[in-house]
Amino acid sequence: MKGEDRKEEIFETAAQLFGERGYNAVSMRDLAEALGIKAASLYNHISSKQELLSTIIISVAETFTEGMNKIISSRKSVVEKLDDVIELHVRITIESSSALASLNNDWRHLKEPDLSYFLDMRESYEENFRKILKAGVKKKEVKKLNIEVMLFTILTSLRTLNQWYSKKQGVDQAELSAQMKQLLLHGIILD
Repeated sequence: MKGEDRKEEIFETAAQLFGERGYNAVSMRDLAEALGIKAASLYNHISSKQELLSTIIISVAETFTEGMNKIISSRKSVVEKLDDVIELHVRITIESSSALASLNNDWRHLKEPDLSYFLDMRESYEENFRKILKAGVKKKEVKKLNIEVMLFTILTSLRTLNQWYSKKQGVDQAELSAQMKQLLLHGIILD
């Protein structure tokens, strides 16, 4: 196996194990065993377990950030932007469920400077989501409800989608997106 392929396999397996057991419960020996190699061989490809966690979490966080930046800068209506946010979460949940579980559950184990970088991305993401909701209220596309309550309710559902999806894999992405949009946006969109 080529070096880059092996490294990718290591990150994918680590994401799966971290997602299933949590970062603290997975040792380098566990990872090596899952890969069918010796623990010492892992260090030919990575420097530490912390590197694995940082790479997994930062990669997913950057994907969310890039997606949100495209959504916020688009000329779409507020409702279309909200639809796109939900589609972004559903897509990442389906494509990167294990990595997303690490992001949601293990980000507190990040070390500086990765922790600050991650927290900055998360804060920026939430602020952009808040801007979309505020614009919706201002343009009378979204009901005049408490912005923070709307943000919390929608984001909590989207952030924990991977917990449900990991048990229900095989659900059609388009159907899941459509139903999530209907359920999450029906209560806030003005007709």
